[in-house]
Amino acid sequence: MAEHRDSGERAGLRRGLSAPCFAEDPADLVDLGIAAERAGLDGYFLWDHLVHADSGDGPPVVDPWQVLAVVAARTSRIKLGTMITPVARRRPWKLAKEVTTLDLLSGGRVILGVGLGAPDSEFSLFGEPTDKRHRAGLLDEGLDVLAGLCSGQSFSHEGRHFKVGPVRFSPSPVQRPRIPIWVGGVLPSEGPLARTARRVAGIPPARGPVARAARWDGFIPINPGRPGDRATVGQIAAVRDRIAGLREITADYDVAVWGELDSAGQVAGLLSGYRDAGATWWVESPGYGPGWLDAVRERLREPTGRGPEVQSPRG
Repeated sequence: MAEHRDSGERAGLRRGLSAPCFAEDPADLVDLGIAAERAGLDGYFLWDHLVHADSGDGPPVVDPWQVLAVVAARTSRIKLGTMITPVARRRPWKLAKEVTTLDLLSGGRVILGVGLGAPDSEFSLFGEPTDKRHRAGLLDEGLDVLAGLCSGQSFSHEGRHFKVGPVRFSPSPVQRPRIPIWVGGVLPSEGPLARTARRVAGIPPARGPVARAARWDGFIPINPGRPGDRATVGQIAAVRDRIAGLREITADYDVAVWGELDSAGQVAGLLSGYRDAGATWWVESPGYGPGWLDAVRERLREPTGRGPEVQSPRG
C-alpha cells in the first residue's frame, strides 16, 4: 500500500480503512487491524451491524467492539472505532461504557462514528421503530446523554426518550473534552436551484446530517449511486462551507471522504482535490461482495511483507 499511502501523505490527508464486521472467525478482522497499522494507515474502523439482510439471514456478523478491543491491545498508533454505530438501537449508557473502555484500552485512540443506521431490518426484525424521524430523535438525544456520561462529572438528563441520573460514570475516557464523534449521513439530494431559492427566500436549510454533524467533531458524507458512495470534491467543499457557517471553531474539525477500495490506484490522483476542498481523511471501504476480505488483505500487503513506518502528516 506504500504508493497509495504516499499519495495521501503528499495530499495532507489521513488514511483509513473501514471494513465490514462480517466474518466467520473474528480473528480475521483482528488481523486486518494489525495489518492496517503495519501498512502505515492512520485509522481502522469496523461497520456496526447485527444482521445485514431483510430476510434476517445474510452474512456472518461479529461484534465490532470486542474485535476492536483486541486490535487495541495489539497495536500502538492507529485510530480505532466504529463506522457507523446506529445510536437509535443502543442504550446510550451502555454505549458510553463500551466506547470509554475502548478508549482506555487503546490509550486514547478511539473515534466514534454514529448515524441513523441501515438497513431498516436491523430495527424491524427486533420490534424496534423504523421511522427515520423517530430514530433521528433517539440519535440526537442519545448523543447528548453519551457525552454527559463520558464527561466524568455528575450528570442528569430528562428528555423525550431518556431519563438519566443524577449519576457519575468513572473512569473517564483518556481523550478530553470527549472522544471524537463523527456523524455519518447521506447528503441531501436538494439541487442548486432549490438551494438558491431557499437563500433568496431566507429559509434556513432543513435539519439533517450536516447540521447534526456540525454539533460534534466530524462528518462522513455518503453519496449513494457513486463509486464507493463517494462524495464529489464539490460536495465536500459545500459541506465544509456549511459546517463552517454552523460552528464557531473548525480548526480541529474532520471531514472524512468515504470511498471505494482503491486497489488500482485510480483515486490517488483525486486526493489533493479533496484536501483543497477541506477533507481531512480518506477512508476506503471494500463493500461486502464476494472476495472483499481477500481484496483488503491484498490492498494492505507490501512486497516486503510489512508496511512502511511513516507517520501521519497530522499528529
